[in-house]
Amino acid sequence: MKKYIIFYVLLAVVSSVNAHELNGIVTSEENSKPIQGVGVYNKNTGSYTYTNVSGYFKITDVSVGDVIYFNQLGYENYELTVNESHLDNSIEITMKISSASLDQVLIVSKVNVLSNFVNVDLKTNPVKSSQEILRKIPGLIIGQHAGGGKAEQIFLRGFDIDHGTDITIGVDGMPVNMVSHAHGQGYADMHFIIPETIDYLDFGKGSYYADKGNFNTAGYVDIQTKKTIDDNVISVEAGQFNTVRAMSMLKILDGKNSNAYVASEMNLTDGVFESPQNFNRLNIMGRYNYNNFKDQEFSLSLSHFQSKWDASGQIPQRAVDQGLIGRFGAIDDTEGGNTSRTNIWLNHVKHLDEYSSIESSAYITQYDFELFSNFTFFLEDPVNADQIRQYEDRTIIGAKSVYQKSFRLINENQQLKYRIGIGFRYDDVNDVQLSRTKNRKELLERLAFGNVDELNAFSFADLNYKVDKWTFNPGIRLDYFTFDYEDLLSETYDSKSENKVLLSPKLNFIYAASAQTQFFLKTGLGYHSNDTRVVTAKNGEQILPTAFSTDLGTVLKPTSRLAINASLWSLFLQQEFVYVGDAAIVEPSGKTARYGVDFGLRYQIADWLYFNTDINYTYARSTEASNGQDYIPLAPDVTSAGGFSFRDLGKFSGGLTYRYIKDRPANEDNSIVAEGYFITDFNINYNYNNWTFGVIIENLFNSEWNETQFATESRLFNEANSVEEIHFTPGAPFFLRAKISVRF
Repeated sequence: MKKYIIFYVLLAVVSSVNAHELNGIVTSEENSKPIQGVGVYNKNTGSYTYTNVSGYFKITDVSVGDVIYFNQLGYENYELTVNESHLDNSIEITMKISSASLDQVLIVSKVNVLSNFVNVDLKTNPVKSSQEILRKIPGLIIGQHAGGGKAEQIFLRGFDIDHGTDITIGVDGMPVNMVSHAHGQGYADMHFIIPETIDYLDFGKGSYYADKGNFNTAGYVDIQTKKTIDDNVISVEAGQFNTVRAMSMLKILDGKNSNAYVASEMNLTDGVFESPQNFNRLNIMGRYNYNNFKDQEFSLSLSHFQSKWDASGQIPQRAVDQGLIGRFGAIDDTEGGNTSRTNIWLNHVKHLDEYSSIESSAYITQYDFELFSNFTFFLEDPVNADQIRQYEDRTIIGAKSVYQKSFRLINENQQLKYRIGIGFRYDDVNDVQLSRTKNRKELLERLAFGNVDELNAFSFADLNYKVDKWTFNPGIRLDYFTFDYEDLLSETYDSKSENKVLLSPKLNFIYAASAQTQFFLKTGLGYHSNDTRVVTAKNGEQILPTAFSTDLGTVLKPTSRLAINASLWSLFLQQEFVYVGDAAIVEPSGKTARYGVDFGLRYQIADWLYFNTDINYTYARSTEASNGQDYIPLAPDVTSAGGFSFRDLGKFSGGLTYRYIKDRPANEDNSIVAEGYFITDFNINYNYNNWTFGVIIENLFNSEWNETQFATESRLFNEANSVEEIHFTPGAPFFLRAKISVRF
């Protein structure tokens, strides 16, 4: 009996000569080159696959009469009705280039299928600055509070994520988040990305993805930059507040199998503040891409980013109310900083056969950071004031390889695919410190000073099993951490070390009721690591606080031009210890619970007009505090973003977008409230031959708003006692820029 059972189990996962298949190559009509990443979807069975580096695809369990869709953003959909001549023979599909449109996106049984729809938002209304990249993620709000050179503050799913504590961000497989950072855990500065080089965004909310590790609690964002460019581009912008931006993308190699380009960007501005920011940022990126259009592809990329700025900081509301300063004034305008990041990274894909492949990536980053801030003014030091300096010098090395294999099943209603991955990340952080300073020049006192070494080795595996209309996606992730901290303030050698192993299971279910309707249930454990200085100070307690999250929802496409998504979700986070970089103290926080509703709608009203909106509600509370004292400071409960974009309207294109955040508690008892805002932006372009002339307007209606707000205790120079109240960074008023670009 056992022999028969083994025989049938093996038979279910091996090739069968009786099963029909469809295979071939997909090419572009424009240049006859193979197209990678084209979706190949069997409408009758729901099975799907994607073309590989050679444009090759193979889809099994195909029958005469099946309708096969070929789709990719930027190409017209191609539909094939299978006949006898197609079966078990190689065919060639030619796709025509077209403007990105919602009808080019199909609902397939992927855990993060919503990314496919959001990339329509990106293609129809491209980002115009590095700050806008994250705004494309539904439900994610950002704010800047240090003059434009510091990483943005992020809000998502009831989290004040600060600069990245609870969202994993990566670029081409290279991590953006910084562990044990001088300013804050998970610090994610995305300003080294040139917006025009972005190809597409991959994102997911929650902690349901085996290949995502540290900081993947509220979600993740993966940014993929362009492997090649179609045209050379030079662009110049100029606007109010002495703002100038110049950008170029130039091809330096354009061969049959090899391509290379260089992109650069320079930003200069004084900002809207009374004290000029003297802001400057330089970006340069080069990429070489080789594709043999057979079985492998290789990319090598280099980039350098550096930025320097002055800042007016967060100002107290009372100083404005009393007329001591204006909304764009400063109590201490000696704030600011400088930072740089140099990256080398490579990506390689090797197809071993039609069913298996290995994807590998590696990177090395050299990074430095220096920031001067003053949040409390004269609270701690009535004579010299409370300026602090945060500094670090870091090297990051990492690599990852993922083996993927698909099985051809004898049952025509089944598909099976699994992935196994392994990798590591090592951070060597030298002279990470917090000091009290005066006028950026004089060192008054070192509060923390040391060296951090942190290693994360990991492996993961997941399985994607599709049977009839159901898809089951179990996964598991194993992480190993070592934390080492050498305290350089100690008179004797003082080095402490801790380590931790964490297992994070995931289990997701997808039910494809039809080609237009999908329901899903996602569950999983995620985590974020604590700062090495916290880990060693607390003798290894709560090294990797765990989050448990669930999502129950649907993705609908009632018509080819209308997509709707909705979900109910929950997220529970364990108690953790947080290192507060601004004060150099370890501060415990209790367990938290969050519940929410996400809703999104995307509608291709006409070929030239596109609309999208996302509305998100969250109930976030501390579960260990008493009623009325359990608010989570700055956690937003209602956010929304969206807008209209238009193109090919004669020679015009552009968009009108909005973003909204409701009033939210700034402290635990909601006695101090951070005011919400509704801001509208507008852009319009006129295309003449290969020239584009554009206008960009931020805050179209000149609304008065506070971009970031904190409940902070501070003391002004003339005050006898301190006051706790809202301290804010004012949002930009009406901000006009003009743009000229040329393609050649």
